[in-house]
Amino acid sequence: MTESTERDRITLPAPTVWPMVVALGVTLGSAGLVTHVAVSLVGVVLALIGGVGWWRCVLPEQKVEYVQIVRAPSGPPPVLARTRGVERFSFGDDRHRLRLPVEVQPLSAGVRGGLVGGVAMALCAAVYGIVAQRSVCYPLNLLAAIAVPHLAEADVATLRAFDGLAFVVGIVAHVLTSMLVGALYAAILPLLPRRHLLWGGLLAPLLWTGFLWAIMGVVDPVLNARIAWTWFVASQIAFGLTAGYVVARATPVATAQTRPFVDRAGVDATGRGKP
Repeated sequence: MTESTERDRITLPAPTVWPMVVALGVTLGSAGLVTHVAVSLVGVVLALIGGVGWWRCVLPEQKVEYVQIVRAPSGPPPVLARTRGVERFSFGDDRHRLRLPVEVQPLSAGVRGGLVGGVAMALCAAVYGIVAQRSVCYPLNLLAAIAVPHLAEADVATLRAFDGLAFVVGIVAHVLTSMLVGALYAAILPLLPRRHLLWGGLLAPLLWTGFLWAIMGVVDPVLNARIAWTWFVASQIAFGLTAGYVVARATPVATAQTRPFVDRAGVDATGRGKP
């Protein structure tokens, strides 16, 4: 290799995917501590494979790649003037800095959205009960089984039958949970980028379902074996779409903008009254 060739290129470490494999293995190994031992085993195997592959990138000889040097053209490049517009926020009260978000959805809209979403979710669950179990009481009894001990071990015939206690517990739990989740929608959706229906109608139900699927086998294996997850996802999406629509359509209200720090701190300084 000639000296001129050496000057025309530089030597860099060869790119490798093994560090990302190690990171994924460590992440799965940690996640398995709160989900399932199989997840930890997969993580440990990936971490070991990634570690060996990463080790072989430097031993017995480091793998490198050569990058050709592109010479810059002689003379300074032309300067192009660019103009860019910047959107600026107006000042709040007494010219203090605004706190974001400036507007939020009212919590009352979240409660209304939660109730409407709860109705949509209940209709979807009722359709599942009629189509799959030939009983509209089955999904309600399955929901109440979390709090009613004798339903947790009940057979299918018992879950299909009407139970007064399960009916009251299931309705109360469903209504309260729907209102709480709707209020969370109203509080969280304004903090996310636009397209609230996408966040609240699809992404949030899928994330929530995935979380429940991961922990249900540990928390309540009997209930986990009886849940039809396809219908569960459909009912969650029905809730998210309807609740997200109601919350997104509500008229936003302005957030309370606090006084400047110097006023709250009681500082009496020269020039405070000047804009």
